[in-house]
Amino acid sequence: MAMKKRALLPILLLAACGTARAQWQIQNSGTTADLRGIDNVGGGVAWASGTNGTVLRTEDGGYLWQACAMPPGAKHLDFRGIQAFDANTAIVMSSGKGDLSRLYKTTDGCQSWKLVFTNPDKDGFWDAVQMEPPDPDQHYAIILGDPVDGSLVIEWSNDSGDTWHRVDHPTALPREEAFAASNSALFVDWQDGFFLFGTGGPRGARVFTNWPSYEIWHRHSVRVFGSGSSKGIFSIASKSLAQPYNATAVGGDFRKPEESSATAAWSADGGEHWAAASTPPHGFRSAVAYDAASKTWITVGPNGTDISTDDGKNWHAVHPDAALHEAPDADRNWNALSLPFVVGPHGRIGKLDPNALALEKSK
Repeated sequence: MAMKKRALLPILLLAACGTARAQWQIQNSGTTADLRGIDNVGGGVAWASGTNGTVLRTEDGGYLWQACAMPPGAKHLDFRGIQAFDANTAIVMSSGKGDLSRLYKTTDGCQSWKLVFTNPDKDGFWDAVQMEPPDPDQHYAIILGDPVDGSLVIEWSNDSGDTWHRVDHPTALPREEAFAASNSALFVDWQDGFFLFGTGGPRGARVFTNWPSYEIWHRHSVRVFGSGSSKGIFSIASKSLAQPYNATAVGGDFRKPEESSATAAWSADGGEHWAAASTPPHGFRSAVAYDAASKTWITVGPNGTDISTDDGKNWHAVHPDAALHEAPDADRNWNALSLPFVVGPHGRIGKLDPNALALEKSK
């Protein structure tokens, strides 16, 4: 979609209201790049990525973000997605037309990178990449890309991203595409083999699921988001290890970020049927995630952040608290989530206060 060729509108954030503490603790990234890729590995390790070939890494929970060596030939690339195994091994994905969509891999803590895969389709465009956590027997990864010759592109790897092959060709509607806004148009529960991704376009949004049959992509219309080239599902997620799978999708019209209608939907059956949120987020949203510890959904967008405690049926905004000297824009200007981290334009990185959601819910 046209929005992919330009930087997306600035997106998102979170802050507590009332007496709650600030939900995002702003960190020093040391860069001014627009960040859209973020992956929390755990144990204090996280990776982030963005424009101009930027890759960052932290090993201490974000106290210090390290600027990684730039992958070869990546000076003008926009790294929209990043996935990591640990502090040493990660793959980073750039988004762009044709060979501007690339995948690089590091195994030495980002001191060096190897180009492992370049988009073979001159009219293709990669939207998201997901990689399975370390496993002694299997190391799968998946890439979602825009349609080529009428079919959405799904690339698979079974060797930690070293080699790739295309085996699935879900048929696309005319001008249907996914959105490369936050590397979260694609969600994978690797343990249960549950895959789903969202799209948008002139014929309306759809959700594709690959479960319980791993060889067939099931297509489900989601009329909630309306139709149009700038409308659709920008982010989708599900509660892991919970059946039936409760799923939530967010998005809207990125050209009209203040419109709060048609911005979220929920499913209680693994993405087969969808309903509009009764109280939607307060504007376009590009990323959504579930915080299992507090049983809270979080979504972020250009004009603010919303949370839901009833599986996406109702959302309410959280705001900065002037009494706590929080910046008036503390609830906006973020792009992507990998809890507890959030990233945004101009090098913004935040970390979720572990007490913030509990305090917010107690009001």
